Amino acid sequence: MLLHPKDSVAVIFSAQRTGTDEEAYQAAAQSMSELAARQPGYLGADHARSADGFGITVSYWRDDASAMAWRDHPDHAKIRERGRDRWYSAYSLHVARVERGYDWQK
Repeated sequence: MLLHPKDSVAVIFSAQRTGTDEEAYQAAAQSMSELAARQPGYLGADHARSADGFGITVSYWRDDASAMAWRDHPDHAKIRERGRDRWYSAYSLHVARVERGYDWQK
């Protein structure tokens, strides 16, 4: 279970995939997930993807400075450019403050 403390920052990335070069995309996605998890201030992430390639990833950060440091990480920036060139036909990104959160599990 991920912990999303009050006053953390949520970076909401929604994107439509092109379906191009799936193997390279999966390798890059795995690499970026592992790299993000090692960054100071990283709290976790949630992911969902539909069959048509539309996906949402929400990453959680201790504060805005941590989220911006991830945005500016040189390896992340390089993969982001590759995504714009090959893997995404469109995306949006929103940053929000988590005011409260609830978890439930059966």
